[in-house]
Amino acid sequence: MTTEYDAVIVGSGPNGLAAAVTLARSGLRVAVFEAEDHFGGGAATGEITLPGYRHDLCSAVHPLAFESAFFREFGLRRRVEFVVPEVSYAHPLDGGAALAYRDLDRTADGLGVDGRAYARLMAPLVDRVRGIADFTSGSLLRVPGDPIAAAWFGARTLEQGTAAWNLRFREQAAPALVSGVAAHTILGLPTLAAAGGGLALATYGHARGWPIPVGGSGAIVAAMVNDIRAHGGQLFASRRISSLDELPSARALLLDVTPRALIGMSGERMPARYRHRLERFRYGDAVAKVDFALSAPVPWRDPDIARSGTVHVGGMRSEIAASENAVRAGRLPDAPYVLVAQPSLFDESRAPAGHHTLWAYTHVPAGSDVDRTEAIVRQIERFAPGFRDTILGTRSETARQVATRNLNYPDGDISAGVPSLDQLIARPVLARDPWRTPMTGVYLCSSSTSPGPGVHGLAGWWAALSALRHEFGVRTRPDLSPRL
Repeated sequence: MTTEYDAVIVGSGPNGLAAAVTLARSGLRVAVFEAEDHFGGGAATGEITLPGYRHDLCSAVHPLAFESAFFREFGLRRRVEFVVPEVSYAHPLDGGAALAYRDLDRTADGLGVDGRAYARLMAPLVDRVRGIADFTSGSLLRVPGDPIAAAWFGARTLEQGTAAWNLRFREQAAPALVSGVAAHTILGLPTLAAAGGGLALATYGHARGWPIPVGGSGAIVAAMVNDIRAHGGQLFASRRISSLDELPSARALLLDVTPRALIGMSGERMPARYRHRLERFRYGDAVAKVDFALSAPVPWRDPDIARSGTVHVGGMRSEIAASENAVRAGRLPDAPYVLVAQPSLFDESRAPAGHHTLWAYTHVPAGSDVDRTEAIVRQIERFAPGFRDTILGTRSETARQVATRNLNYPDGDISAGVPSLDQLIARPVLARDPWRTPMTGVYLCSSSTSPGPGVHGLAGWWAALSALRHEFGVRTRPDLSPRL
């Protein structure tokens, strides 16, 4: 039987595009189908407040851009211009701020009596950053390539993910700095999964920095789309796929969708036992997002915060934990944790001269329809008096609206499934090759699979490598490097 394509990918988020890059580089005939009118999913950039102000629709700062194994092989740093702020992230406090420099020693110097304790916490991880990245880049059922890195990471996660998390600290700045990163996971605090996610991100921040793509996250997507087309792949936008039967014939189908969507698309093709396993996959809490067009930079009380591309707003560790645990309990906190990105401080293409953009998320219960603009503004103003006066325009999305914009964010869950410890080990099912389904030639390659959420392309890359082995008998990884 003649097939129209060798491989068809549904969904053009970073994982779907990574799968397409990998398969096209293997010489296969590849097609990508995207439901929206643009490629990239959450990794997209557009004017959504006022003309001339360019905002990232979901991801804005990219801690994994330099350490993702896929992006390393793809040569992302040679394809996209990045700015790497000297301060990876900042954490305002009522009496000042904690700053996470790329230089770990300099970070420790600013943390007072806890500086040495913080350095001892992070140094073994920073020294083995590649081992940490590789350990967390795929299925956790693999044997670690660097067992020592995995052991250090496990020990530190056990400490910061349990009631022991404050034992090494005496003051407020250092633990707040750790918790601000852990809260990215949208999990309760302290928990093992939140600690692991936060420590990995912090490790990249000190070892490599948190890069900001010039022109926005869409630049990363453009690099992958261009590579797919350069190697014969075809991409189709505004093509929503509701059933696998709607797709052209192909030897391999790779789906950058949630398990819930896969069940609906597969119909009777899916074995009942596998369907039951996917139906047990749990989705997590959500985000509400606000983008701001500003007449001036955010007037942080501590001016050093302007040296960072990312700011974790929420106060002390205990305040952040209370906020995140309230969300886990189904409540909207009065003083929420707010994740802020200020890319226009480092990339002049984001706003008209002298003006700025600001990107802000806060966490909310799944499916919330509450606009959190005022709560976000009030919390930023706590550390930046006068912020409200700089606002020229806003665009707010509730969790429900986030879900409507992107089908891979069910009820506003941008992780596409709660990244709890059990669901990082079994994502979406317990298997050494969790991307391969029992349906012939069908693979799942979204953030609902290992290694989980983030702009890294790894789920798509691993799924594509699995498809190459099982459907095409190819065991050699294709060369993904840029070619002149």
